[in-house]
Amino acid sequence: MKKTLFISAGILLLLAFLAGTLYFKAEQTGKAEQLAEQNRAGLVRDYSPQLGPTAAKVRIVEFLDPACGTCKNFYPFVKDMLIAHPEQLHLTLRYAPFHDNSNQVVALLYAADKQGKHWETLEALFAAQDDWVTNHVVQPDRVWRHIEGLGLDLNQLKADMSSPAVTQKIAQDMADVQTLNVSKTPDFFVNGKPLTSFGYDQLKQLVDETLASEYP
Repeated sequence: MKKTLFISAGILLLLAFLAGTLYFKAEQTGKAEQLAEQNRAGLVRDYSPQLGPTAAKVRIVEFLDPACGTCKNFYPFVKDMLIAHPEQLHLTLRYAPFHDNSNQVVALLYAADKQGKHWETLEALFAAQDDWVTNHVVQPDRVWRHIEGLGLDLNQLKADMSSPAVTQKIAQDMADVQTLNVSKTPDFFVNGKPLTSFGYDQLKQLVDETLASEYP
């Protein structure tokens, strides 16, 4: 009898723990979704680099640090999703320069965007990331040799990097990062809904579910 009561009590405790865990996760997800809804304007800025048709119903917003190794590894997967759904998906890139000196690379990317070379520059920097990031710290002087063949006007690039317009873009990105409680990169929102459990499979599932709801 005592053994049965002990087992029953254990099962009840386990069920209570599982219920509490599920409640906590649901509460956290609800808070994140509510925050994203309240601050939806902060997800996208008119200066943000974008890919995909403007009429797409499924819109991914990615917060990225160019010095982040996980961001580099995720980039091909996100690009593959866009290729797989060329008419349905749209990507907006936001910068969250969390690594030391990463803000200088973000400034370079915004300056390259002014010359219509943002995506080429980002891909070139990702390909050489192991050279210009050491122990999670950006070595700015090592960046330049990796963008020499992209057809950029380097003198203009350097001037634009320190311009008030670029400085303001980075400041706005970081303000939105704080407002949306983005604490890591990459971080994703799909139609305003945050990716609460990180991973490629989780991102793909969220995108697929949103595609199914928007394109039944």
